[in-house]
Amino acid sequence: MKTLYLKNIFILIAVISLGHLSHAQLLQKKKEFTRQDSLRGSITLERAWWDITYYDLDIKVSPSIKTISGSNTIHYKVLHPHNLMQVDLQTPLKITRAIQDGRELKVTQEGNAHFIKLTKEQLPGMVNQVQVFYEGKPREAKNAPWDGGISWKKDKNGNDFVSSSCQGLGASVWWPNKDHMYQEVDSMAIRVNVPNPLINVSNGRLIKTEPKDDDTTTYHWFVKNPINNYGVNINIGDYVNFNEIYDGENGPLDMNYYVLRDNLEKAQKQFKDAPRMMEAFEHWFGPYPFYEDSFKLVEAPYLGMEHQSSVTYGNKFKNGYLGKDLSGTGWGMKFDFIIIHESGHEWFANNITNKDIADMWIHESFTAYSESLFLDFHYGATSANEYVIGTRRSIRNRRPLIGEYGVNNEGSGDMYYKGANMIHTLRMLVNDKDEWRQILRNMNKTFYHKTVTTQDIESFLSQSIGQDLSGFFNQYLRDIRIPKLILKKKKNKLTYHWENVVDNFSLPVRILIDDKITLLNPTTSKQVMRLPSKKSMIETDAAYYIDYKVN
Repeated sequence: MKTLYLKNIFILIAVISLGHLSHAQLLQKKKEFTRQDSLRGSITLERAWWDITYYDLDIKVSPSIKTISGSNTIHYKVLHPHNLMQVDLQTPLKITRAIQDGRELKVTQEGNAHFIKLTKEQLPGMVNQVQVFYEGKPREAKNAPWDGGISWKKDKNGNDFVSSSCQGLGASVWWPNKDHMYQEVDSMAIRVNVPNPLINVSNGRLIKTEPKDDDTTTYHWFVKNPINNYGVNINIGDYVNFNEIYDGENGPLDMNYYVLRDNLEKAQKQFKDAPRMMEAFEHWFGPYPFYEDSFKLVEAPYLGMEHQSSVTYGNKFKNGYLGKDLSGTGWGMKFDFIIIHESGHEWFANNITNKDIADMWIHESFTAYSESLFLDFHYGATSANEYVIGTRRSIRNRRPLIGEYGVNNEGSGDMYYKGANMIHTLRMLVNDKDEWRQILRNMNKTFYHKTVTTQDIESFLSQSIGQDLSGFFNQYLRDIRIPKLILKKKKNKLTYHWENVVDNFSLPVRILIDDKITLLNPTTSKQVMRLPSKKSMIETDAAYYIDYKVN
């Protein structure tokens, strides 16, 4: 989550279309990318030959000197023979050595990419492991979570308060891994040693706590489900815990809450939105995807992030977005924005994950739309419609929603609320509310624990809705123009057509003529229909994210 309002600088992008480039795209200045961008953002030869099966992360965090040290043992399956492995770790952290089968391996470095020369023959089907040791002072977050890294803070009692955040920047900012979104590790152990009396909270379930002789404790966490790299986190502080059992679709779900000691009473009240969230989203999207790993809300020294089964929270125990309604309608004050939005990512980002960050709209558009679905469930369709329309005031339409592939480049920040309004417009093609709900649930079932592309999502929705949506997605994802429906009434005739649209754009639109619903199928060519009378009244529907010009 990198919420639109607080992200001040958007990355300038050039977009690769799946069919053709729009006029709007061709006018954009192309950003220059470096070899480091390609090493970070592409599936290199040194990444492609091995599949991650398990990470065993074992680290010591020393807040007093702002360092991390330890190792990550990478278990992998050989897909085809090769002897050079790319492992990513961002400076100023350093890989000190790498070992396989007791042998120390040669490691060469090119920027943040490290290449480990394997001496053992790598045969297809083999499951091997490499232990990578590292240490140093990781990059400190400048403005978490948007400009992330490690946040080294203090609580108001002077206790260390430390958290990671690394979406976009990459998990290699604080631990060595295969830092690309296309592949998720199957499961993971996370062991974090911290000074007493601090507590570390990470993803999955707490297996045990291990006191040490040096006045530290190691917290052992285990993640049973596949997890994306940026979803892995550490949270260190003077935490207290409370919990509840939620009776979910897949049975009892452990819901745990970790907050700073002084905030316990406020959290016990505010976090009542968590089971309300779970009720709404299981209704719309299907069962919570990580029952085996539980659900947690963890207080952090920044606004919040969607870390899988360990959602971080910093919304100051207020409704809205830091006490403000992003929609300007009043409906945004009916819920705690961070609890609802970041938890929505458990379905869209953590369950369904983009293969390339250029397709991050899949994470953010559906999750921004989940805010209105939360309202729909608890307050009705009118609240949801008004809320999502209200969020349009955030949309800038300066850059397309899809970034450039292969260089770790995300698209425009409009992926939040332009994306949400695109999905709301798509919903208008489905007349039945239960049918729309089933489409969303089937999406999470079809792509359960999978990484996907934009084309995967486009194809699924086209098939589910029963309409070729290629023109629709080219318009909203790859172009910056908003479709304009021109309606001209003359006597008892209505002329209508599209302007500002890409080739093959198609969107049936419902309007009211004398309070009667009429379905138009506009094209770029003018069409004419006869009205009941010269005095017929025409009303448009604001639920569609289009511009209207009515004469």
